[in-house]
Amino acid sequence: MEKRTGLFSNGIIWFGVAISVSEIEAGIEIGAASAPGSLWLPLVLGHLLGGILLFFVGLIGARVRLNAMETTSSTFGKYGSNFFAALNVFQLLAWVAVLNAQGASALAGLNLPISFPFTCVILAVLIAIWVFVGLKRSANVTTVVMAALAILLAVLTVKLFSVGASGALTAGAATSAALLGFWNIFEISIAMPISWLPVISDYTKDVEKPVKATAVSAAAYTFASLWMYIIGVEISGLGAGNNIAQAILLAGLGIPGIVIVVLSTVTTNFLAANSAGESSKAIYGKINPKIAGVIVSLLSAALAISGIMEHYISFLYLIASVFAPMAAVLLVSFYFGKGDADTRGGSLGFWLWNLFSWLAGFIVYQVAERLDSVPLGPTLLAVIVSAAFAYARVLFRGIHSRQ
Repeated sequence: MEKRTGLFSNGIIWFGVAISVSEIEAGIEIGAASAPGSLWLPLVLGHLLGGILLFFVGLIGARVRLNAMETTSSTFGKYGSNFFAALNVFQLLAWVAVLNAQGASALAGLNLPISFPFTCVILAVLIAIWVFVGLKRSANVTTVVMAALAILLAVLTVKLFSVGASGALTAGAATSAALLGFWNIFEISIAMPISWLPVISDYTKDVEKPVKATAVSAAAYTFASLWMYIIGVEISGLGAGNNIAQAILLAGLGIPGIVIVVLSTVTTNFLAANSAGESSKAIYGKINPKIAGVIVSLLSAALAISGIMEHYISFLYLIASVFAPMAAVLLVSFYFGKGDADTRGGSLGFWLWNLFSWLAGFIVYQVAERLDSVPLGPTLLAVIVSAAFAYARVLFRGIHSRQ
Protein backbone atom coordinates (compact mmCIF):
# COMPACT_ATOMS: atom_id res chain seq x y z
CA MET A 1 0.00 0.00 0.00
CA GLU A 2 1.29 3.45 -0.95
CA LYS A 3 2.46 5.52 1.99
CA ARG A 4 0.38 8.67 2.51
CA THR A 5 1.71 11.97 3.79
CA GLY A 6 0.59 13.41 7.13
CA LEU A 7 -0.52 16.82 8.35
CA PHE A 8 2.90 17.89 9.62
CA SER A 9 4.79 17.06 6.43
CA ASN A 10 2.28 18.91 4.27
CA GLY A 11 2.40 21.92 6.55
CA ILE A 12 6.21 21.93 6.31
CA ILE A 13 6.08 21.71 2.51
CA TRP A 14 3.74 24.65 2.07
CA PHE A 15 5.36 26.74 4.76
CA GLY A 16 8.56 26.37 2.72
CA VAL A 17 6.84 27.31 -0.52
CA ALA A 18 5.90 30.73 0.83
CA ILE A 19 9.33 31.52 2.24
CA SER A 20 11.02 33.08 -0.76
CA VAL A 21 12.68 36.23 -1.98
CA SER A 22 9.81 36.76 -4.43
CA GLU A 23 7.26 37.06 -1.63
CA ILE A 24 9.46 39.60 0.15
CA GLU A 25 9.91 41.52 -3.13
CA ALA A 26 6.12 41.73 -3.52
CA GLY A 27 5.87 43.12 0.02
CA ILE A 28 8.55 45.68 -0.79
CA GLU A 29 6.59 46.84 -3.85
CA ILE A 30 3.44 47.31 -1.77
CA GLY A 31 5.25 49.06 1.09
CA ALA A 32 7.16 51.40 -1.21
CA ALA A 33 4.03 52.69 -2.96
CA SER A 34 1.35 52.64 -0.25
CA ALA A 35 0.19 55.15 2.32
CA PRO A 36 0.94 54.07 5.91
CA GLY A 37 -2.01 52.25 7.43
CA SER A 38 -3.87 51.78 4.13
CA LEU A 39 -2.21 48.58 3.02
CA TRP A 40 -3.08 46.06 5.75
CA LEU A 41 -6.72 45.34 4.94
CA PRO A 42 -6.21 44.61 1.20
CA LEU A 43 -2.98 42.78 1.99
CA VAL A 44 -4.66 40.42 4.47
CA LEU A 45 -7.83 40.09 2.38
CA GLY A 46 -5.86 39.09 -0.72
CA HIS A 47 -4.03 36.41 1.22
CA LEU A 48 -7.18 35.05 2.85
CA LEU A 49 -9.09 34.74 -0.42
CA GLY A 50 -6.02 33.27 -2.12
CA GLY A 51 -5.66 30.75 0.70
CA ILE A 52 -9.33 29.76 0.40
CA LEU A 53 -8.92 29.14 -3.34
CA LEU A 54 -5.78 27.10 -2.62
CA PHE A 55 -7.72 24.94 -0.17
CA PHE A 56 -10.62 24.11 -2.47
CA VAL A 57 -8.42 23.49 -5.51
CA GLY A 58 -6.03 21.32 -3.47
CA LEU A 59 -8.93 19.35 -2.02
CA ILE A 60 -9.90 18.20 -5.52
CA GLY A 61 -6.53 16.50 -6.00
CA ALA A 62 -6.70 15.06 -2.48
CA ARG A 63 -10.09 13.48 -3.13
CA VAL A 64 -9.53 12.06 -6.62
CA ARG A 65 -5.84 11.19 -6.02
CA LEU A 66 -4.63 12.92 -9.18
CA ASN A 67 -1.94 15.55 -9.69
CA ALA A 68 -2.86 19.15 -10.40
CA MET A 69 -3.04 18.99 -14.18
CA GLU A 70 -4.62 15.53 -14.25
CA THR A 71 -7.57 16.90 -12.27
CA THR A 72 -8.35 19.31 -15.12
CA SER A 73 -9.08 16.50 -17.61
CA SER A 74 -12.52 15.95 -16.05
CA THR A 75 -13.41 19.59 -16.68
CA PHE A 76 -11.63 20.47 -19.92
CA GLY A 77 -11.14 17.07 -21.59
CA LYS A 78 -7.86 15.45 -22.62
CA TYR A 79 -6.75 18.15 -25.04
CA GLY A 80 -7.84 20.99 -22.80
CA SER A 81 -5.98 19.39 -19.91
CA ASN A 82 -2.85 19.00 -22.08
CA PHE A 83 -3.14 22.67 -23.05
CA PHE A 84 -3.12 23.81 -19.43
CA ALA A 85 -0.42 21.30 -18.49
CA ALA A 86 1.85 22.63 -21.26
CA LEU A 87 1.23 26.21 -20.11
CA ASN A 88 2.00 25.13 -16.57
CA VAL A 89 5.32 23.56 -17.54
CA PHE A 90 6.39 26.77 -19.28
CA GLN A 91 5.20 29.05 -16.46
CA LEU A 92 6.93 26.88 -13.86
CA LEU A 93 10.16 26.96 -15.86
CA ALA A 94 9.92 30.75 -15.96
CA TRP A 95 8.89 30.87 -12.28
CA VAL A 96 11.93 28.82 -11.23
CA ALA A 97 14.11 31.14 -13.32
CA VAL A 98 12.59 34.27 -11.72
CA LEU A 99 13.11 32.91 -8.21
CA ASN A 100 16.62 31.79 -9.15
CA ALA A 101 17.49 35.27 -10.46
CA GLN A 102 16.02 36.99 -7.41
CA GLY A 103 18.01 34.77 -5.06
CA ALA A 104 21.21 35.32 -7.04
CA SER A 105 20.66 39.10 -7.06
CA ALA A 106 20.11 39.15 -3.31
CA LEU A 107 23.28 37.14 -2.77
CA ALA A 108 25.20 39.47 -5.09
CA GLY A 109 24.15 42.37 -2.86
CA LEU A 110 25.82 40.64 0.09
CA ASN A 111 29.20 41.14 -1.62
CA LEU A 112 30.02 37.46 -2.17
CA PRO A 113 33.09 36.78 -4.33
CA ILE A 114 31.10 34.97 -7.06
CA SER A 115 29.41 36.30 -10.18
CA PHE A 116 25.67 36.51 -10.79
CA PRO A 117 25.69 33.87 -13.58
CA PHE A 118 27.72 31.44 -11.47
CA THR A 119 25.37 31.96 -8.51
CA CYS A 120 22.39 31.17 -10.77
CA VAL A 121 24.08 27.92 -11.83
CA ILE A 122 24.86 26.93 -8.21
CA LEU A 123 21.25 27.52 -7.13
CA ALA A 124 19.92 25.57 -10.14
CA VAL A 125 22.19 22.60 -9.36
CA LEU A 126 21.07 22.56 -5.70
CA ILE A 127 17.43 22.54 -6.83
CA ALA A 128 18.09 19.77 -9.37
CA ILE A 129 19.74 17.60 -6.71
CA TRP A 130 16.78 18.04 -4.36
CA VAL A 131 14.30 17.19 -7.13
CA PHE A 132 16.27 14.05 -8.02
CA VAL A 133 16.48 12.89 -4.40
CA GLY A 134 12.74 13.38 -4.03
CA LEU A 135 10.45 14.82 -1.38
CA LYS A 136 9.78 11.62 0.55
CA ARG A 137 13.43 10.59 0.83
CA SER A 138 14.43 14.07 1.98
CA ALA A 139 11.53 14.58 4.42
CA ASN A 140 13.70 14.68 7.56
CA VAL A 141 16.21 17.04 5.96
CA THR A 142 13.36 19.28 4.79
CA THR A 143 11.98 19.50 8.33
CA VAL A 144 15.37 20.51 9.74
CA VAL A 145 15.89 23.07 6.96
CA MET A 146 12.45 24.60 7.53
CA ALA A 147 13.02 24.82 11.29
CA ALA A 148 16.37 26.56 10.80
CA LEU A 149 14.89 28.90 8.20
CA ALA A 150 11.95 29.82 10.44
CA ILE A 151 14.31 30.67 13.30
CA LEU A 152 16.55 32.79 11.07
CA LEU A 153 13.56 34.63 9.61
CA ALA A 154 12.19 35.28 13.09
CA VAL A 155 15.54 36.83 14.02
CA LEU A 156 15.51 38.92 10.83
CA THR A 157 11.95 40.11 11.54
CA VAL A 158 12.79 41.18 15.09
CA LYS A 159 15.95 42.97 13.93
CA LEU A 160 14.12 44.79 11.14
CA PHE A 161 11.49 46.03 13.58
CA SER A 162 14.17 47.08 16.05
CA VAL A 163 16.05 48.98 13.33
CA GLY A 164 12.80 50.77 12.45
CA ALA A 165 12.10 51.58 16.08
CA SER A 166 15.58 53.03 16.52
CA GLY A 167 14.89 55.64 13.88
CA ALA A 168 16.54 54.13 10.83
CA LEU A 169 13.21 53.98 9.04
CA THR A 170 12.70 56.63 6.43
CA ALA A 171 9.51 58.61 6.31
CA GLY A 172 7.91 56.51 3.54
CA ALA A 173 9.05 56.52 -0.03
CA ALA A 174 5.64 56.73 -1.65
CA THR A 175 4.45 60.02 -3.02
CA SER A 176 0.79 60.88 -3.39
CA ALA A 177 1.06 60.43 -7.18
CA ALA A 178 2.50 56.94 -6.82
CA LEU A 179 0.18 55.55 -4.16
CA LEU A 180 -1.36 52.16 -4.85
CA GLY A 181 -5.11 51.91 -4.46
CA PHE A 182 -6.97 49.30 -2.40
CA TRP A 183 -7.53 46.93 -5.31
CA ASN A 184 -3.98 47.38 -6.62
CA ILE A 185 -2.63 46.19 -3.26
CA PHE A 186 -5.19 43.40 -3.17
CA GLU A 187 -4.06 42.25 -6.63
CA ILE A 188 -0.38 42.07 -5.68
CA SER A 189 -1.36 40.26 -2.49
CA ILE A 190 -3.52 37.58 -4.12
CA ALA A 191 -1.13 37.08 -7.06
CA MET A 192 1.23 34.83 -5.08
CA PRO A 193 -1.29 32.26 -3.82
CA ILE A 194 -2.92 32.26 -7.27
CA SER A 195 0.43 31.33 -8.82
CA TRP A 196 0.40 28.06 -6.82
CA LEU A 197 -3.14 26.97 -7.81
CA PRO A 198 -1.85 24.79 -10.69
CA VAL A 199 0.63 23.13 -8.29
CA ILE A 200 -1.01 22.33 -4.95
CA SER A 201 -2.73 19.08 -5.99
CA ASP A 202 0.66 17.62 -6.94
CA TYR A 203 1.21 17.33 -3.18
CA THR A 204 -2.29 16.93 -1.73
CA LYS A 205 -2.97 13.89 -3.94
CA ASP A 206 -0.88 11.74 -1.59
CA VAL A 207 -2.26 12.96 1.74
CA GLU A 208 -3.68 10.58 4.35
CA LYS A 209 -6.48 12.91 5.48
CA PRO A 210 -7.71 14.97 2.48
CA VAL A 211 -9.64 17.76 4.22
CA LYS A 212 -7.34 18.28 7.21
CA ALA A 213 -4.06 18.00 5.26
CA THR A 214 -5.26 20.37 2.53
CA ALA A 215 -6.45 22.85 5.16
CA VAL A 216 -3.06 22.68 6.91
CA SER A 217 -1.25 23.16 3.57
CA ALA A 218 -3.31 26.23 2.62
CA ALA A 219 -3.09 27.71 6.14
CA ALA A 220 0.69 27.17 6.37
CA TYR A 221 1.22 28.84 3.00
CA THR A 222 -1.09 31.76 3.80
CA PHE A 223 0.56 32.44 7.16
CA ALA A 224 4.13 32.22 5.84
CA SER A 225 3.33 34.26 2.73
CA LEU A 226 1.77 37.04 4.80
CA TRP A 227 4.84 36.96 7.03
CA MET A 228 7.13 37.41 4.01
CA TYR A 229 5.04 40.32 2.73
CA ILE A 230 5.28 41.99 6.15
CA ILE A 231 9.08 41.61 6.06
CA GLY A 232 9.00 43.24 2.62
CA VAL A 233 6.90 46.13 3.90
CA GLU A 234 9.42 46.64 6.71
CA ILE A 235 12.32 46.62 4.25
CA SER A 236 10.59 49.20 2.07
CA GLY A 237 10.81 51.67 4.96
CA LEU A 238 14.52 51.17 5.57
CA GLY A 239 17.15 53.42 4.09
CA ALA A 240 18.31 50.50 1.96
CA GLY A 241 16.97 51.43 -1.45
CA ASN A 242 14.32 48.67 -1.21
CA ASN A 243 17.14 46.15 -1.41
CA ILE A 244 16.85 42.84 0.47
CA ALA A 245 20.61 42.38 0.73
CA GLN A 246 21.13 45.87 2.16
CA ALA A 247 18.31 45.29 4.63
CA ILE A 248 19.99 42.08 5.78
CA LEU A 249 23.27 43.95 6.26
CA LEU A 250 21.49 46.79 8.11
CA ALA A 251 19.94 44.21 10.41
CA GLY A 252 23.43 42.89 11.19
CA LEU A 253 22.90 39.45 9.63
CA GLY A 254 25.93 38.33 7.62
CA ILE A 255 26.26 34.58 7.13
CA PRO A 256 22.74 33.90 8.53
CA GLY A 257 21.43 36.30 5.87
CA ILE A 258 23.20 34.33 3.16
CA VAL A 259 21.67 31.13 4.54
CA ILE A 260 18.19 32.71 4.47
CA VAL A 261 18.49 33.71 0.81
CA VAL A 262 19.91 30.37 -0.36
CA LEU A 263 17.52 28.14 1.58
CA SER A 264 14.43 30.23 0.78
CA THR A 265 15.29 30.14 -2.93
CA VAL A 266 15.97 26.40 -3.01
CA THR A 267 12.96 25.32 -0.92
CA THR A 268 10.48 27.24 -3.06
CA ASN A 269 12.10 26.36 -6.37
CA PHE A 270 12.21 22.69 -5.49
CA LEU A 271 8.42 22.46 -5.46
CA ALA A 272 8.06 24.48 -8.66
CA ALA A 273 10.60 22.31 -10.52
CA ASN A 274 9.11 19.13 -9.10
CA SER A 275 5.63 20.18 -10.22
CA ALA A 276 6.93 20.96 -13.71
CA GLY A 277 7.86 17.29 -13.86
CA GLU A 278 4.38 16.28 -12.67
CA SER A 279 2.76 18.44 -15.37
CA SER A 280 5.04 16.90 -18.01
CA LYS A 281 3.81 13.49 -16.88
CA ALA A 282 0.20 14.67 -17.26
CA ILE A 283 0.94 15.52 -20.91
CA TYR A 284 2.76 12.26 -21.68
CA GLY A 285 2.49 9.49 -19.15
CA LYS A 286 5.83 7.84 -19.97
CA ILE A 287 7.85 10.91 -18.97
CA ASN A 288 9.83 10.46 -15.73
CA PRO A 289 8.71 13.46 -13.62
CA LYS A 290 12.01 13.54 -11.70
CA ILE A 291 14.10 13.75 -14.86
CA ALA A 292 11.79 16.42 -16.29
CA GLY A 293 12.07 18.38 -13.02
CA VAL A 294 15.87 18.18 -13.11
CA ILE A 295 15.91 19.44 -16.72
CA VAL A 296 13.62 22.35 -15.77
CA SER A 297 15.92 23.21 -12.85
CA LEU A 298 18.98 23.36 -15.08
CA LEU A 299 17.25 25.26 -17.89
CA SER A 300 16.13 27.84 -15.35
CA ALA A 301 19.73 28.94 -14.84
CA ALA A 302 20.06 30.01 -18.48
CA LEU A 303 16.71 31.81 -18.35
CA ALA A 304 17.67 33.55 -15.10
CA ILE A 305 20.95 34.77 -16.54
CA SER A 306 19.14 36.10 -19.63
CA GLY A 307 17.34 38.78 -17.57
CA ILE A 308 13.86 37.37 -16.93
CA MET A 309 13.65 39.12 -13.54
CA GLU A 310 13.02 42.44 -15.32
CA HIS A 311 9.59 41.09 -16.29
CA TYR A 312 8.73 39.65 -12.88
CA ILE A 313 5.52 41.56 -12.04
CA SER A 314 4.15 41.25 -15.59
CA PHE A 315 4.85 37.54 -15.40
CA LEU A 316 2.92 37.23 -12.13
CA TYR A 317 -0.08 38.91 -13.72
CA LEU A 318 0.14 36.59 -16.73
CA ILE A 319 0.03 33.52 -14.44
CA ALA A 320 -3.04 34.89 -12.68
CA SER A 321 -4.81 35.65 -15.97
CA VAL A 322 -4.44 32.02 -17.11
CA PHE A 323 -4.84 29.96 -13.96
CA ALA A 324 -7.30 31.97 -11.84
CA PRO A 325 -10.18 31.53 -14.34
CA MET A 326 -9.08 27.93 -14.98
CA ALA A 327 -9.35 27.22 -11.24
CA ALA A 328 -12.77 28.93 -11.10
CA VAL A 329 -14.19 26.66 -13.81
CA LEU A 330 -12.59 23.59 -12.21
CA LEU A 331 -14.12 24.45 -8.82
CA VAL A 332 -17.62 24.93 -10.24
CA SER A 333 -17.36 21.74 -12.29
CA PHE A 334 -16.19 19.63 -9.36
CA TYR A 335 -18.25 21.00 -6.49
CA PHE A 336 -21.47 22.00 -8.30
CA GLY A 337 -21.37 19.85 -11.41
CA LYS A 338 -20.90 16.11 -11.68
CA GLY A 339 -17.83 16.13 -9.41
CA ASP A 340 -15.98 12.83 -9.25
CA ALA A 341 -18.12 11.32 -11.97
CA ASP A 342 -16.45 13.60 -14.48
CA THR A 343 -13.18 11.71 -14.05
CA ARG A 344 -14.79 8.91 -16.08
CA GLY A 345 -15.33 11.23 -19.00
CA GLY A 346 -17.65 14.00 -20.13
CA SER A 347 -19.27 15.26 -23.31
CA LEU A 348 -17.54 17.37 -25.94
CA GLY A 349 -20.07 20.14 -25.40
CA PHE A 350 -19.33 20.15 -21.66
CA TRP A 351 -15.60 20.51 -22.25
CA LEU A 352 -15.98 23.18 -24.92
CA TRP A 353 -18.29 25.25 -22.73
CA ASN A 354 -15.81 25.08 -19.87
CA LEU A 355 -12.99 26.18 -22.18
CA PHE A 356 -15.20 29.08 -23.32
CA SER A 357 -15.88 29.94 -19.66
CA TRP A 358 -12.14 30.00 -19.02
CA LEU A 359 -11.53 32.16 -22.09
CA ALA A 360 -14.16 34.68 -20.98
CA GLY A 361 -12.39 35.10 -17.63
CA PHE A 362 -9.00 35.30 -19.30
CA ILE A 363 -10.20 38.12 -21.59
CA VAL A 364 -11.80 39.99 -18.69
CA TYR A 365 -8.52 39.80 -16.79
CA GLN A 366 -6.50 41.10 -19.75
CA VAL A 367 -8.86 44.07 -20.19
CA ALA A 368 -9.13 44.88 -16.48
CA GLU A 369 -5.36 44.61 -15.93
CA ARG A 370 -4.76 47.38 -18.46
CA LEU A 371 -6.99 49.79 -16.55
CA ASP A 372 -5.53 51.87 -13.72
CA SER A 373 -7.67 50.57 -10.88
CA VAL A 374 -10.72 48.31 -11.16
CA PRO A 375 -13.14 47.47 -8.32
CA LEU A 376 -12.50 43.88 -7.16
CA GLY A 377 -9.30 43.74 -9.20
CA PRO A 378 -8.58 41.72 -12.40
CA THR A 379 -8.17 38.37 -10.61
CA LEU A 380 -11.43 38.42 -8.68
CA LEU A 381 -13.34 39.74 -11.71
CA ALA A 382 -11.91 36.94 -13.90
CA VAL A 383 -12.80 34.31 -11.27
CA ILE A 384 -16.38 35.62 -10.97
CA VAL A 385 -16.93 35.77 -14.73
CA SER A 386 -15.53 32.29 -15.43
CA ALA A 387 -17.39 30.78 -12.48
CA ALA A 388 -20.65 32.43 -13.60
CA PHE A 389 -20.38 31.03 -17.13
CA ALA A 390 -19.48 27.57 -15.83
CA TYR A 391 -22.34 27.63 -13.32
CA ALA A 392 -24.79 28.73 -16.03
CA ARG A 393 -24.31 25.35 -17.69
CA VAL A 394 -24.82 23.57 -14.37
CA LEU A 395 -28.14 25.42 -13.93
CA PHE A 396 -29.17 24.67 -17.50
CA ARG A 397 -28.45 20.97 -17.06
CA GLY A 398 -30.40 20.94 -13.81
CA ILE A 399 -33.42 22.60 -15.40
CA HIS A 400 -33.21 20.34 -18.47
CA SER A 401 -32.98 17.16 -16.37
CA ARG A 402 -36.16 18.06 -14.46
CA GLN A 403 -38.19 18.53 -17.63
